[in-house]
Amino acid sequence: MENRNPLGQPVSSLTGIGSRIANLLEKLGISTIQDLLFYRPIRYEDRTHVYPIAQLSSGMAALISGHIQFIDVLPRGRKSLVCRLDDGTGSIDLRFFHFTARQYASLKPGTRLSCFGEVRTGYAGLEMAHPNYTVIGESDASIAENHLTAVYPVTEGLSQSAIRKAVKQALVFCESDPLILQDELPETILKVYAFPGLATAIKTLHTPDAHVAAETLLNGAEPSIKRLAFEELLTHHLNLKLVKQQAKVWQAPLLKIDRGLEESFLVSLPFELTGAQRRVIAEVAADCRQLQPMMRLVQGDVGSGKTIVAAYAALLALNSGYQTVIMAPTELLAEQHYRNFSTWFKGFAKRVILLTGQLRGGARKAAYELISNGSAEIVIGTHALFQDGVDFRRLGLIIIDEQHRFGVHQRLALRAKGQQGAIRPHQLVMTATPIPRTLAMVQYSDLDISIIDQLPPGRKPVTTSVIPSERRDDVIARIKHWVQHKKQAYWVCTLIEESELLQCEAAGKTSERLAAALPEVRVGLLHGRLKPAEKDAVMRAFKNRDIDLLAATTVIEVGVDVPNASLMIIENPERLGLSQLHQLRGRVGRGVDESFCLLLYQSPLSETARQRLGILRESNDGFLIAEKDLQLRGPGEVMGTRQTGLVSFKFADLVRDAELLDNIAAIADGLIVNNPDSILPLIERWLGRRSNYSEV
Repeated sequence: MENRNPLGQPVSSLTGIGSRIANLLEKLGISTIQDLLFYRPIRYEDRTHVYPIAQLSSGMAALISGHIQFIDVLPRGRKSLVCRLDDGTGSIDLRFFHFTARQYASLKPGTRLSCFGEVRTGYAGLEMAHPNYTVIGESDASIAENHLTAVYPVTEGLSQSAIRKAVKQALVFCESDPLILQDELPETILKVYAFPGLATAIKTLHTPDAHVAAETLLNGAEPSIKRLAFEELLTHHLNLKLVKQQAKVWQAPLLKIDRGLEESFLVSLPFELTGAQRRVIAEVAADCRQLQPMMRLVQGDVGSGKTIVAAYAALLALNSGYQTVIMAPTELLAEQHYRNFSTWFKGFAKRVILLTGQLRGGARKAAYELISNGSAEIVIGTHALFQDGVDFRRLGLIIIDEQHRFGVHQRLALRAKGQQGAIRPHQLVMTATPIPRTLAMVQYSDLDISIIDQLPPGRKPVTTSVIPSERRDDVIARIKHWVQHKKQAYWVCTLIEESELLQCEAAGKTSERLAAALPEVRVGLLHGRLKPAEKDAVMRAFKNRDIDLLAATTVIEVGVDVPNASLMIIENPERLGLSQLHQLRGRVGRGVDESFCLLLYQSPLSETARQRLGILRESNDGFLIAEKDLQLRGPGEVMGTRQTGLVSFKFADLVRDAELLDNIAAIADGLIVNNPDSILPLIERWLGRRSNYSEV
């Protein structure tokens, strides 16, 4: 079908863009003229002023012009072509380590050149290595540009000149008809924020006037860049708002409960619910009484008791004749949920089953049968849940724990299993990673958000200390003293490598060293490559106090609850982000004793790592820590969502542009009512094919 948007034409429609250049641009995510126009430079060069050679100094980047005095190929050291350029005020050497015979032939003495490059100190004074140069044919030819020169991210085989020529053509194409680059923001919004029009913003992006400071273009302070960031944030919010509206056209099962069963279930629990848990449970129950699918995110700090909220939602489904599926990111967490749900639902559910990748052969086939015939009323598992053989008889509720750890397509696949005709299951997603306000506004505005902002009684804040690894022997001596007082401890091993095998090997070696250093201490080992039965045995031994010190990888970040373990040592904490460190620390402080977390770092620390560890030492507030983590590392790292494509902005920065978000919701509502025709063009412009990802 023909693309009605002129900017949707392929880049190959531009002059000089053959299949080779088009394929290289495709690698950069540029397939249309629109992609080209919204491709952001990484920096700018000032070629608006020609510097006399006599005024040059090492370290400056400058545009110069002069005549070649001589040219030579120097064999000493690394072979290079050198030509000396003179402009009457002085001379400088131009050095090329990679050169061709044609290049050598064109650089004859007497030839006039314009050059741009970085000045450095060379063998015989100042020089430029591999400058951009142009042979000037006429003595009066213009050399300086009338605007800053954009430098773009490129890929191997694609030159800056090729991408600049393509951008220039795209800009000329837009100037040929003012309606091509349609401004979808109403004039009233532009006036309120003093934003330029879209055409002006795009022109400034690629060819900023000489008086514009390059720094303001790069840090987002320039009005044109701020306008583009605003439009991008607005579009993300609009997209999720539309998803929320579209979800209302689907029907969902009516899940409700009689008061007697509810009271019986709550009384059977071994703990009292907090006020915050009761409030969130009421919000979930109200959603489930609606005929549209619930899409609710429950977030709460480590240990705030989100799982019992999920269990209550499962009770609603159970009472209404529907199945519940609970998806966890790790087998350890899935197994913990299985143990908890099996205990809580004893006498309430026919069958709670666990489905992980470790289940094989006849046992897996039997589990599939229980799920498909409806006998399995609560199904708990990992990625194995969305394999082809898993078919639910009557799925009414999907619960996703630590939901940001799953890829988009995996979450879509699970939802598809519960869709029957026009009916979709309710969705409840949970995270113990508190989500900064700005991130929640952009990434989760399609979800209703509940916050459990109260810890169960008796939970004490963890005292955190930052200790250099040179004091490792002191820490080991402290463990000995700790264990003598009948207390338990964790020793967490971290590695930069993503390889789970390497992490497990590191944990194994650490446990051996600790056992040798502490012969009277019973040391256990837990990592992701142990079989479920082995993990279960280790955790049971730790819970039963048959293990004093548990050496583990970050697999214990979620799902491990041992009240008597009130000391944690995290080795090389500088390798982890704040949110993950806070999650790990949340494994202690679950009992009545005072708890401690020792961050055993390798010297020297970078400034960012020093800040990060300092924040963790000073605060136990997960929401404050998440905000600081966002500032230090960015949204993709905080939420672990780089693979999903959800949080990848071209211009917006959630920390820098936080104030732009304050009125986004109201402006989005106004656009939907007063300018509905602008919504889809905005989404197509900024999100394109990714827009459907937000529906999870």
